Amino acid sequence: MKKLQIIYTYSIISILLVIASCKKSALNQAPPTKLSDATFWHTTGDLQNYMNSLYSIFPLYTTNNGVMGIYNIDNNSDNMVPSGANARLNGQYTVNGNSGYPDYTHIRTVNYFLANYTKVSAAPSAIAPFVGEAYFFRAMLYFQALQSYGGVPYITSPLNLNDEAGLNSPRLPRNVLVDSIINDLNRAITNLPTKSLAQTQRIYKEYAEGYEARVCLYEGTWEKYHANDAFGVSGQNGVNFLQLAATAANTVITSAVFKLDNVPVPNGYFNLFNQTDYTTSKEIMFWGAFNLADNVVSYWQSFFSAGGSTGLSKALVDDYLCTDGKPTSVSPLYKGDDSLAHVFKNRDPRLRQTIFFQGDTVVSNAPGNVPDALFTYPQFFNTTPNTTGYQIKKGFDSDYLQDSHNSAGGTTGVIYMRYAEILLIYAEARAELGLLTQADADMTINVLRDRVGMTHLNIGAIATDPKWSYPELSPVINEIRRERRVELACEGYRLDDINRWAAAPDVIVGKQPLGAMANQFVTVVPGFTIGNTIYVNAQGYIERYAKTTAMAAGYQFNVKRDYLLPLTLAQTVINPLITQNPGW
Repeated sequence: MKKLQIIYTYSIISILLVIASCKKSALNQAPPTKLSDATFWHTTGDLQNYMNSLYSIFPLYTTNNGVMGIYNIDNNSDNMVPSGANARLNGQYTVNGNSGYPDYTHIRTVNYFLANYTKVSAAPSAIAPFVGEAYFFRAMLYFQALQSYGGVPYITSPLNLNDEAGLNSPRLPRNVLVDSIINDLNRAITNLPTKSLAQTQRIYKEYAEGYEARVCLYEGTWEKYHANDAFGVSGQNGVNFLQLAATAANTVITSAVFKLDNVPVPNGYFNLFNQTDYTTSKEIMFWGAFNLADNVVSYWQSFFSAGGSTGLSKALVDDYLCTDGKPTSVSPLYKGDDSLAHVFKNRDPRLRQTIFFQGDTVVSNAPGNVPDALFTYPQFFNTTPNTTGYQIKKGFDSDYLQDSHNSAGGTTGVIYMRYAEILLIYAEARAELGLLTQADADMTINVLRDRVGMTHLNIGAIATDPKWSYPELSPVINEIRRERRVELACEGYRLDDINRWAAAPDVIVGKQPLGAMANQFVTVVPGFTIGNTIYVNAQGYIERYAKTTAMAAGYQFNVKRDYLLPLTLAQTVINPLITQNPGW
């Protein structure tokens, strides 16, 4: 019985594939089913069809993800305030109720490919791209496991019933696992074609280089900031990975393949996130096109009309600088936050392009020459109401025909990596190494600011912010973290950033997430009454969880436990070498 349980755990199943039509994007392929080995492994077409099914690893963001598509991912962080308090942030996860384990089903699928692709007789150059994809996918799967669980058993072969050693593998130390991930990415980079030679929407060399930068920054900062707790790696400080992150990011930058879109274009930042097709984009490094026919459409318009069951937090809004490059705590340009108009006045333009304001178009292109519908106030009283008064606009498409509630549904362009992230990785890695120069800032942070006409960062003249989120760190680290938060807001990076920085004590523990000043809505929003369904704190800011008993003292994130998810009890029983994560 034990062996049978192990087999199921590691997904020992028949995985040869019946492949869906190749006319569709690789990202839209059907899931794998069974096929006889004897009919496969003959042509490079077989290799391509096999790899097509693995593109389903990329998140599809189906309608089950909610009405906001990808732009509600930050609901698990201090950037957004969902309708109910996030269980992980509030320390409410349990071993049995919120557990999982790495995706060994797909890992075995990759390993099976790597064990069999040499059966195909073709020129090495024709085979190489698919080998590169396989190594990339294995690296991606293990990195996702690392982010959730830390070190895991590293399996590189398609295990069978008799492989007791493989089935009972121990967890690797996280730095050793990352070494293996980097090795796979380097193999991918060696085999993959450059972007100019790759097929559309297939993995290519420069994207793999960018992904390697992402992995190395993650692990480098994790080891640095967790060096003195149970989540760290003995004897490691992350320097080697930070150096690799800077090198990989610089390789992407100096390739000159990418640049920012919409520079300088009015509303250029906002317009980057509501496109249906990024084929010609110079900034979007990898993306997927999904539509209702594939059951992966995002309800762009409906997340306006519904409010999205979430709102941006005051903490995020407060992090946007004023146009003089100074924080709101010291800038004479700051007009206060008693109204949305004042919040937006003299602020980093990305703020105004991220949050709805009066007069913004919410429905356009409606049939019958219907005038455009305009934003008036946040949707506080729909079935999925806005929670803070800061209603997210980033990612919104006002086109009536893109709303699947009004038509057959349009196409959603889902971004997986953009060049802006690479610029931020390089700046952060250099700063963490103590090597950031003004030239570095100019080619990274200040390039991002130029898109929106924002004042440059002068690393030699950073204004002291008495409200810095990380007062124990240097001014330049604080400002680079601020820039990352602002530029990547609501794109799903924030929780991972908090975890790798060991930053929960600074930004999560004991914090009560707040929204906008409530009084500004009393006379303009029908039915808006403080103390009914809308509650405020002593200063008058909307406090969504004021009546939530478990949130009476703010988020109860356990810094000795909650940076990693727990393993299931079944995992630790089946394989005694699988030790539980700290604190669980």
